[in-house]
Amino acid sequence: MPTEILMPALSPTMEEGTLAKWLVKEGDSVASGDLLAEIETDKATMEFEAVDEGTIGKILIESGSEGVKVNTPIAVLLEEGESADDIDSAASAPAPKADEKSDEKASNAKPAGNGNGGGAKPATGGGASDAAPAKAPAAPTDDKGNRVFASPLARRIAAQKGLDLSQITGSGPRGRIVKADVEAAKPTETAAPAAAAKEQPAKSAAMPTGASADTVAAMYEGREYDEVKLDGMRKTVAARLTEAKQTIPHFYLRREIRMDALMKFRADLNKQLEARGVKLSVNDFIIKACALALQAVPDANAVWAGDRILRLRPSDVAVAVAIEGGLFTPVLKDAEMKSLSALSAEMKDLATRARDRKLSPGEYQGGSFAISNLGMYGIDNFDAVINPPHGAILAVGAGVKKPVVGADGELTTATVISVTLSVDHRVIDGALGAELLQKIVENLENPMVMLA
Repeated sequence: MPTEILMPALSPTMEEGTLAKWLVKEGDSVASGDLLAEIETDKATMEFEAVDEGTIGKILIESGSEGVKVNTPIAVLLEEGESADDIDSAASAPAPKADEKSDEKASNAKPAGNGNGGGAKPATGGGASDAAPAKAPAAPTDDKGNRVFASPLARRIAAQKGLDLSQITGSGPRGRIVKADVEAAKPTETAAPAAAAKEQPAKSAAMPTGASADTVAAMYEGREYDEVKLDGMRKTVAARLTEAKQTIPHFYLRREIRMDALMKFRADLNKQLEARGVKLSVNDFIIKACALALQAVPDANAVWAGDRILRLRPSDVAVAVAIEGGLFTPVLKDAEMKSLSALSAEMKDLATRARDRKLSPGEYQGGSFAISNLGMYGIDNFDAVINPPHGAILAVGAGVKKPVVGADGELTTATVISVTLSVDHRVIDGALGAELLQKIVENLENPMVMLA
């Protein structure tokens, strides 16, 4: 079937470029490695080459076109036995506007390099296209703005039958919709969603996801590596944290906390609780301190809900638990009401079942606040990413002996931990975040208060 040649990403950060010059014209036969065009990025003019053999059936983007988005179809490659009649008639439609973005996962061309994928080379010239170029068609998308992959013939049949391609499951390579899928679909399966889609306001273009898999792989051609397939958890972690950094206006508040009083208090409690088989960790005290602080500063016990803020009454505190291949954030609900020993037992149970992947969704969804403690790995301090829809997350570093100035001005030493509160500015403003962090510090530096 005809194959779309896509605008390549010539660097991991490239989002668009200028198609400076075609080095082939319609009707030319090309083989893998043949130079196709010169592409101008913000840094250089580079050549890119074909990875498949075939015939240039249609040039969709003309020479000199600026602002061409990465993964936009720029030409159509015909396989042996195919002709221009196999190209979708939509290929002559107007080019996508500047804000239209494709979600194509693979490019059919790669940067020209030195044979091992180590990089592209500056353009050295070549024959310009003398074909009458046409504009790129607007690719079909689903209700989330993601590109729908379908063969030209399948798109043509779908148009004739009035079918919405976004409602059809493809059986071709990588889920591509082919002729058989469209012929098997019934208008009643897609007419309603299609009509509903027309009534919806236009959605914003999909956010750029960086270089395609093929573009990145081309950089390491000839180098040894192991490809790790993404499981559902890794995909979810990637999607949620990308969403967090792109949509949440983070700001950061940092404090140092003296832990000597807490360490002594913990040792005394553990000695008394030894007969019951209870051993409290520093993290148990941090959970309790945060839960009580959220009660003391109720305006900060909140989450972002799109067009409103939800202020929670209980302190539901999530704790990041690292597992193989990802992480969970089990939630300790009503943490302000529970004793330190109850929190310790619940946290141990949640962490164990999280590592065995036996938590139910209700046990790791929700909460308004999270804790991420990397102190056990020797990390002094770090900035954690907010887990939406939480309003804040506390990053906890390792306890370190440091010289400090005592209450009466004498120089002494103390065990100090560094904490960073990452805050969603849509939910919590600077002064409110500082007030919350101050309450956490007071609870940890005066642990007896948490039992009152």
